Amino acid sequence: MQIIPSTEPFFFQGNRTGILLIHGFTGTPKEMRYMGEDLHKHGFTVLGIRLAGHATQPDDMRASRWSDWTASVEDGFNLLSNSVDRIFLVGLSMGGALSLLMSTRLNVAGVIAISTPYSLPRDPYFPLWFIRLYGKLVKYMSKSNEEPGSSWFDKESYAKHISYPQNPITSIAELKLLLLEMQSALPKINKPVLLIHSKSDNYVLPENMEKIYSGLTNTSDKTKIYVTESGHVVTSDAERQRVFELSREFIRRVENQ
Repeated sequence: MQIIPSTEPFFFQGNRTGILLIHGFTGTPKEMRYMGEDLHKHGFTVLGIRLAGHATQPDDMRASRWSDWTASVEDGFNLLSNSVDRIFLVGLSMGGALSLLMSTRLNVAGVIAISTPYSLPRDPYFPLWFIRLYGKLVKYMSKSNEEPGSSWFDKESYAKHISYPQNPITSIAELKLLLLEMQSALPKINKPVLLIHSKSDNYVLPENMEKIYSGLTNTSDKTKIYVTESGHVVTSDAERQRVFELSREFIRRVENQ
């Protein structure tokens, strides 16, 4: 198994507050690296993990299950725990769903979920059995009907972005299962949560953040914030510095509670 160059996991030693960064579906640790560098520059200890089946070749992802992705988060949490006193989970897209779900299983200080889906697009029309059957006939499908990169505001950053070019269909079934687990977990979350989403996200529509926010019925500390000058991958797009600033402010506030 060979990791795609420049997409390796990363670790930056800082203070006793740890930030576990979790990338998205078909993505790589690279899409969280700008954020990791920013957080470390401001003193935090940062670990950017690689989820099972990612940043190698698409067939590795087809062989992975959603429980492998949660295990990747747990492994990262345990590794980071050796260096810090408290840990925040920060995830992009599916990484946000993993962060929310795993906050009910791990002793975390807080959660930041960015560009996170509540459910798959047109979810009721595609039951699990259908996705699995279709996945036996066809391995991959396109990510979007849009021209690749057209929704990015920062074209230079898009040119450096690395992810699998298509979605493995069997992995979409696993994502659906993961999101169902996340939905069930939302009322159990009692830690501080920050949700960030771009109004210009055409891949995971902004209404997803509203549904997640409404599902967080057991935490008294939940915040939702919209940005505008970015597409889906806001951790790498034009408004990333705003996202980093919002995240740092949230972490500092929760630290001082």
